Amino acid sequence: MTALEAARASGLVVAGEPLLVLLSGGADSVCLLDVAIELEASIAALHVNHGLREGADADEQFCRELCERLGVPLTVERAAGPPEGNVEGWGRELRYAAAERVAEGDYATGHTLSDQAETVVYRLAASVGRRALLGMEPRRGRLVRPLLDVTRDDTRAWCRERGLEWREDPTNADTYYARARVRNEVMPHLRELNPAAERNIAETARRLRDEQELVDEAVDAALERLGPAPELAALRKEPAGLARLVLARLAGAPVSPAHTAEILRLTDQGTHALDVAGGVRAVVEYGHVRFARGPGAASPEPVPLAVPGWVRFGDWEVEAHLGETGETVLSADQLGAEVTVRAWRDGDRMRPAGLGGTKSLQDLFTDRKVPRALRRLLPVVEAGGEIVWVAGVAAAERTPGEPVALDARRVSGAGAA
Repeated sequence: MTALEAARASGLVVAGEPLLVLLSGGADSVCLLDVAIELEASIAALHVNHGLREGADADEQFCRELCERLGVPLTVERAAGPPEGNVEGWGRELRYAAAERVAEGDYATGHTLSDQAETVVYRLAASVGRRALLGMEPRRGRLVRPLLDVTRDDTRAWCRERGLEWREDPTNADTYYARARVRNEVMPHLRELNPAAERNIAETARRLRDEQELVDEAVDAALERLGPAPELAALRKEPAGLARLVLARLAGAPVSPAHTAEILRLTDQGTHALDVAGGVRAVVEYGHVRFARGPGAASPEPVPLAVPGWVRFGDWEVEAHLGETGETVLSADQLGAEVTVRAWRDGDRMRPAGLGGTKSLQDLFTDRKVPRALRRLLPVVEAGGEIVWVAGVAAAERTPGEPVALDARRVSGAGAA
């Protein structure tokens, strides 16, 4: 399969639809830019100059010249300077934040099947649980990855066939970075064991992503049966894996098999507590289990969310997209161009749909039996100074106008398993 065939088959590059290509100057992003032009999408490009290495300005100039030659409008953003700590994470968040501001529709990266395999191997080594194996999604909000079914060699072959040059990033060979060690030291050994290693790993991630929907549905159904403060006696009757996933969902944090077994062994009499992880404590009161967070577990900071767009809020991803399909649907007029995603604050009130008046979030949480440990971690969406949605709890009355769907999903914490 060529890069063009893969991008067409992905359905993520649509003729006439706006698409912003995140252009680094490397072979993968150059290939993606050319393929998107071939598929007749309405293309623009974004290059972020992080200023981290000597060749950064040359990369920027290369992207300018390439886009001028191909007739593609280019936006260049320059970073003020790297922070201390995780430079790779900082650079990634900077690119995506810039894309959210600039893109008229979706925005695309040149991640390939090779990147997918390396991501899975890295995450499996760095963390435990099923989600480590899920890899990167073809779509996450407005971010799309049309080349996940072709390898890095395939994108270079496309560029050579089309007479396109590209820039090499020397940090990809610098084994100071963990991902570069995976790419240059681990993956070659796996390919020696089996030339199809990359493809096998990436295909496993794809299948597990499909199956994850079933896992989430099973947890949802179990929570419907068991309630927000389940009885230990009922939990003990569930399969061990499902009981652990239910506890993790309620905790808002990973719960190990060992901790699950300890919780289930607690007596039904009296009150007992068990530290789980990350400042989270399991509390069993007269046979019912709930979770509490210590003073070190602060609420996430507020973040702006463009409409349409997506943001990370603590352990959640919150997305606003046009259409009728989503956890809740409001109107573009009542949301405006941007909303704020924040945590619950004391005294917060909203007008839930169908109620005919206002109600405090405190009372809504009590009515919906939301565990105390989760209340200050749930995404609260505020538009024009009014709370219009509390994820999984309540939404405001929808007003007339173009529909906008809101979704929130756990991407770490309770989702880890």
